[in-house]
Amino acid sequence: MYNHAAAIKAQCHHAEAPRPGATRFPEVHMQLIDDPDAMYRLLIQGVVDYAIYMLSPEGIVANWNLGAERAKGYTSAEIVGKHFSVFYSQEERDRDQPGQNLETARQTGRFEAQGWRMKKDGGSFWAHVVIDAVRDPQGNLIGFAKITRDISERRENELQVLEAKVLAEQYSAEMASLSRFLDSVIANIPASVIVKDAQTHRVLLANQQAEALLSVGGVNMVGKMLSECLPHEVAVYMDQQMGDDLRAGDIRTAETLISTNRGPKTLRSRTVLNRDPGNTTDYVLYVAEDVTVELAATARIHHMAHHDALTGLPNRVLFHDRLKTTLAQAQGSEKLTAALCLDLDDFKNINDALGHGFGDKLLRALSNRLRSELRDRDTLARLGGDEFAVVLPELDTAEAAEVTAQRLIQAVRPPFLIEGHSCSVGVSIGIALSPQDHDTPEQLMGYADMALYEAKRNGRNRFERFRAQLDEAARYRRSMETDLRTALHFGHLQLHYQPIVSQNGEQISGYEALLRWMHPTKGAIMPMDFIPMAEETGLIHEVGNRALNLACQEAANWGTEQTVAVNLSPVQFSNPGLVDAVALALADSGLAPARLELEITESVLLENSDENVNTLRALKALGVAISLDDFGTGYSSLGYLRSFPFDRIKIDMSFVREMANSKEALAIVRAITGMSNSLMIKTTAEGVETVEQMQQLISEGCSHFQGYYFGRPMPAAERLESVNE
Repeated sequence: MYNHAAAIKAQCHHAEAPRPGATRFPEVHMQLIDDPDAMYRLLIQGVVDYAIYMLSPEGIVANWNLGAERAKGYTSAEIVGKHFSVFYSQEERDRDQPGQNLETARQTGRFEAQGWRMKKDGGSFWAHVVIDAVRDPQGNLIGFAKITRDISERRENELQVLEAKVLAEQYSAEMASLSRFLDSVIANIPASVIVKDAQTHRVLLANQQAEALLSVGGVNMVGKMLSECLPHEVAVYMDQQMGDDLRAGDIRTAETLISTNRGPKTLRSRTVLNRDPGNTTDYVLYVAEDVTVELAATARIHHMAHHDALTGLPNRVLFHDRLKTTLAQAQGSEKLTAALCLDLDDFKNINDALGHGFGDKLLRALSNRLRSELRDRDTLARLGGDEFAVVLPELDTAEAAEVTAQRLIQAVRPPFLIEGHSCSVGVSIGIALSPQDHDTPEQLMGYADMALYEAKRNGRNRFERFRAQLDEAARYRRSMETDLRTALHFGHLQLHYQPIVSQNGEQISGYEALLRWMHPTKGAIMPMDFIPMAEETGLIHEVGNRALNLACQEAANWGTEQTVAVNLSPVQFSNPGLVDAVALALADSGLAPARLELEITESVLLENSDENVNTLRALKALGVAISLDDFGTGYSSLGYLRSFPFDRIKIDMSFVREMANSKEALAIVRAITGMSNSLMIKTTAEGVETVEQMQQLISEGCSHFQGYYFGRPMPAAERLESVNE
């Protein structure tokens, strides 16, 4: 048999040497020196760091050392005689990797590789494997010598080193990329960036924006002193921002208007001293952005927030601030401050007739007139719509405020010529004084508004000063408004019906529904005492709907064909839902439309006449009758009768009362009845109280009569049902 020990000895120089002192040898008899095979067997068996064993030409394990047992977990008894493929994974065995490795050793004399090898317990380790073909002196293959070493730890170290190298290279590439990116950012940001050496004062960095904006001719600033590359004024400014008095960690901020290559610009700057303990050089960093446009936009926004867009006058917010400031400054002095509330008269009619564009031009022209009558220290504001307000500071007397108010009224009085149209408006003014009326802005304006209300109530185009009675009246109106809301909720509004008698006074053809407010503590309140307040507050729409629905419901239960007349306020015509409300009242009650008569006054045709006439036509289309009430007392015009086919004209009671003694009153009655008969329009004379009046009206051709002579207004259940009653 071939000497195995000699073969192992021959190939041991190819493997890594065992650790010195790793193997302890027992004492060996000197005769072993004369037996080399025995010596090498002992040596191989004692090696624990290497798995050294022999394979048959077929790959069967022939022997097993301690190193192999330690590395792979098999004892010699467990593994000798088995195929060495057990050290390979199932995947490697499936592709015959063990056989291929032996074939390589057979063909080339050696197979050497690194890879995972399996242990007995199913674990694995990274191994350095050498398989040498062992041949006899004749060159015949007699087996394989296999040396395996567990190098898992070395491989892990190598992988860590490799990973660290990759990370270092990646970090280096990232830092280089970041550096290039930061260079690009600094070069292209819209802010000016300058860095200078704190000791030499020379510029170390200046981006394109800084050079284009600040340097003389836009030249390169790097390496130069600021005074060498900047205009004198700019250099002085930069020295102030980047001066030696800047301390480490401090941030100096400034907002400065300077002359630049692009004209005057406001620069918002931040300057900081950077001190690096590991570096002997300190740097001063200056960053500035051009905020000229931003500040202009901010100023514009501030102006828009505090001024009226149409007229350019201060708005409500700025007016309140000015009034508050003026009152504070006036404290302790003997001077007076006046607050004026202004409201244009008849502006709505002009706006509706000629359009909002025309109305805007009128407001601008009017604002100029008002402004020209005031002092520089006075404040004129537009609060909205056609409402203006004025603050008059430092007045010596209350009369001075009245003089100014009258001057404003006179300034507005002359006609305005706009787009070829001549139009006139008036202005009503309310005045409140501080400190005698009040010293807070809110209360003072409230009192001026009360005085304005009084001026409008007393005829408009005039001024009124606040007095305590106006506050009491305002409190009463507010109390009445609250009570009216309660009355609507609890059904305290009732209808009384006054009969309308047909020709010759023999038959009741219908009734006029007259609203009564049955107040729980104040008793019956007549319409003249609460309808104006309802119109001002907008409650008239609820009040009108209440009257309309109640009249239709009660009339539907009379069991007759008698008509019921309901008055409509001019304010109700501003409600786009008026026609629908009438249609709903008819539908809910079941009242025939022909039995409902709606009474309007001439003012409906004066205000927004085109739209109101269209509303009247829509009401007429429902089948209801339309009456023109109080004809002849206001702005009566035959044009009204031509613009709309009224069913009835009502002659005001003032003409009926005076016709016996006034030729003018009788002539008006005669003209109305004659015209109505010609147009086949019914006429109703109001306020008939005597038989003589009735007979006179019959002779003049009047068709219907109404008044105390026939009956007073009564609740539905108590109404007069026939003349004979």
